[in-house]
Amino acid sequence: MKPKALILFAPGTNRDRDVAVALELAGAEPVVLPLKQLREEEVDWAAFQILVIPGGFSYADALGAGKLFAFDLLHYFDDQVQSFVAAGKPVIGICNGFQTLVKAGILPEPRSDGAPPAATLTFNASNHFECRWVSLQPSSQRCIWTRGLTRAIDCPVAHGEGNFQVSEPAAARSLFAAAQVALVYAHPDGRPAQGQYPLNPNGSVLDVAGVCNPAGNVLGLMPHPENNVFPFQSPDRARRPDHSGLPLFANGVRYAGAC
Repeated sequence: MKPKALILFAPGTNRDRDVAVALELAGAEPVVLPLKQLREEEVDWAAFQILVIPGGFSYADALGAGKLFAFDLLHYFDDQVQSFVAAGKPVIGICNGFQTLVKAGILPEPRSDGAPPAATLTFNASNHFECRWVSLQPSSQRCIWTRGLTRAIDCPVAHGEGNFQVSEPAAARSLFAAAQVALVYAHPDGRPAQGQYPLNPNGSVLDVAGVCNPAGNVLGLMPHPENNVFPFQSPDRARRPDHSGLPLFANGVRYAGAC
C-alpha cells in the first residue's frame, strides 16, 4: 500500500498542491486537509504515515512568519503532532512550514517549557523578498529525507523571512556536529556558498538551508524542492537535468513505507 501523506492547509497556504504532486510522483497518496476540517471532523492523524506543512503565507504572516500556524499546531493539534514525531514518522515543513516548525519549538529540537528558542527564522539579510533559484547540498546522513543523497538539488526560494539564526554562535556548529544540518546553500557544483549572496539568498548562518530534529525524521527547509520535480520546471534543465528535488521526497516516502 502507498503511504498516506497528510498535507496541512491553513488560510494563505499556496504550495499544498505542488507538494502533493511531488509526493504522488514519489509514490505516496497525498491528502490535503484544511485545519478547520481536521478540527471539526476530529480526523485521526494515526491513519497517515507522512506529515507535511507546506509553503505559503499562512494567515498573511500576521505577527510574523509561521507564528499563527505554530499557535494552531500547539493549541489544537499538539498531541497529534507530538505523537507523529515520537513515532518516528517522516515530517517535513517547507518555507512557511519550516518557520512554523521552528516557532512551534519542534525544530531544531523540542523546546522545554519556558526555555528561550534555540533558533529562529528572521528577515532576509537583503531586507527584501527573495525569489530566485538556488543550489542545495545534502549534508546529513541522520536526516531520513537526505540520507544517501549526494547530488546538489536545484530549486527556487520565495521568502522574506528565511534567515536562519541561532541564539549562540556555537549552537550552529553544534547542529553540524550532531548531523542536524540537512541541507546547505551551495555553488552549483556542491561547494559551500560561504555566505556569498545570492548563493546564500537570505544570510543564514553557515549557509544553513534546512535542519532536522535529533531523531532525523523531521525536516524543515526554506527552499522549495517540490517545484523542481519535472524537467520542464528547471530553467537550467539542458545543462543540469539530474538535480531534481524528487529524490528528497522519494526518501521520505520510502522510509514511511518501511515503518
